[in-house]
Amino acid sequence: MMDKTSLFLRSLPLALAAGLGAAACPAAAADAEETVRQFLQEQAAGLPGRARIKVAMPAAALPPCDAPEAFLPNGASAWGRVSVGLRCPGERPWTRYIQAHVAVEGRYLVAARAIEAGQPIGAGDVAARTGDLSKLPRSVLADPAELKGMVAVNRVAAGAPLRREQLRGTVVIQQGQTVQVIAGGPGFTVSTEARALSRAEAGALVQAKTRDGRLLSGVADEEGQIRLAQ
Repeated sequence: MMDKTSLFLRSLPLALAAGLGAAACPAAAADAEETVRQFLQEQAAGLPGRARIKVAMPAAALPPCDAPEAFLPNGASAWGRVSVGLRCPGERPWTRYIQAHVAVEGRYLVAARAIEAGQPIGAGDVAARTGDLSKLPRSVLADPAELKGMVAVNRVAAGAPLRREQLRGTVVIQQGQTVQVIAGGPGFTVSTEARALSRAEAGALVQAKTRDGRLLSGVADEEGQIRLAQ
């Protein structure tokens, strides 16, 4: 019969191996988490705000890997809740998906008071707020300069974030209207009259026909003129 000392010596290598394996799992998980975190930080570098990243590692231990690689599935972006792919390209390749959240702390614009449909938007109609942009529509506005010459398409409630689709430019040219078409260059400016072929908002491309039948195309300015590209 095997004595206790012999049994202990025979079981010692197995115990050591099990202990080393258990110790390796947290390290592997930490490496994988850091890989995902760094990858998302790189992806979020160009976002309009400060990114805060949380990574939720799975409860099950990941297989060992010397150099895990992170990637985003087709169509995914580092914005809000995202599933990040993690692959191991070694002799025993594997792929897992890690859940993460990318919060983007930044500035956005809200209606300082109720804005009625068709109302031109001025500086006093908006206010700046700071928050997690990933919880808002991607079309939310952040730059007050984008509001120049804009009117509300629909009523916007006080405190609501302003979105691009809620606004349109002021109509400055009506179809059939006689307008001035202006062209200029270094040291000269010329103009002629033409008839607008469509209505146009400030900043929109519009065509007009001159009295001699020429078609001209340019951009409608805020004064209701068409400026040809130089």
